[in-house]
Amino acid sequence: MDITLLFQALLVGTFAYLGAIETPWAFGLTGGFYILGRPLVAGLVIGMIFGDITAGVLCGVAVQAVFIANLSTGGATNSEITYAAYGGIGLALATTKDPAIAVTLSVLIGQTFGLLFYNTRMALYSFWNNRAQRAAEDLDHRGITMNHLIYPSISTFVFRAIPIFLAIYYGRGLVDWLLESVPEIIIDIIGVLGGVLPALGIGMLMSIVIKEKPHLIFFFAGFVLMAFAGLDMIALTFISAMVAYIVYLASGKTPAAESSDGKTDEFFEDEDLF
Repeated sequence: MDITLLFQALLVGTFAYLGAIETPWAFGLTGGFYILGRPLVAGLVIGMIFGDITAGVLCGVAVQAVFIANLSTGGATNSEITYAAYGGIGLALATTKDPAIAVTLSVLIGQTFGLLFYNTRMALYSFWNNRAQRAAEDLDHRGITMNHLIYPSISTFVFRAIPIFLAIYYGRGLVDWLLESVPEIIIDIIGVLGGVLPALGIGMLMSIVIKEKPHLIFFFAGFVLMAFAGLDMIALTFISAMVAYIVYLASGKTPAAESSDGKTDEFFEDEDLF
């Protein structure tokens, strides 16, 4: 038994549980789903657990790019991002530490096992919700606490921490065997696809953010400044903020229009937001 890997897999599984959207222990959604549940943060955490922060962050950046445009509508999702982050990055750091492998494993885990466990968990929550509602009708304070907080938390731990632990502890040997057994051309294809998927995620984000085709000019200008002028992200952010403000002023749109007596008559509304 590999005690070190056992401990590392347990820690990764625990953080996968803390990063769940319904886990209350990490300041609710703020510290849990929106911080620990993000692939970029997950990469840092897993890198610290496996003793290679650089590899963890690189894998986290690659996986974050893939899922950067991931949306959940009405509780439905096309991929479980927390399973993808901790399962894929955890397996990658336990094996090759290759960001391309991390991306491939994250997509596989997030869109298969992640969705399976996510939907199973949602079905189970409806059972606890009905019990909590009956307890509220009977003024059963202990029943409300157990069915609204304790039992769902246990269910979340079982369906999150344990699968991620098993995937990392027992999956490392499988991943190593596959990488050693399959032809090299297959590994090269996986690497290429893993490198393309982050670009696909950025493209999906652009399709959401960019409302008009002329806005692509700003994107390509930023790309040129980074690729050929050597500007880093911080400098480009300040330049982008100044350009955005200049464009806003040049558009002639004001937040409010005042009448002759100094009172505000109407407010400007962005039609794209409504």
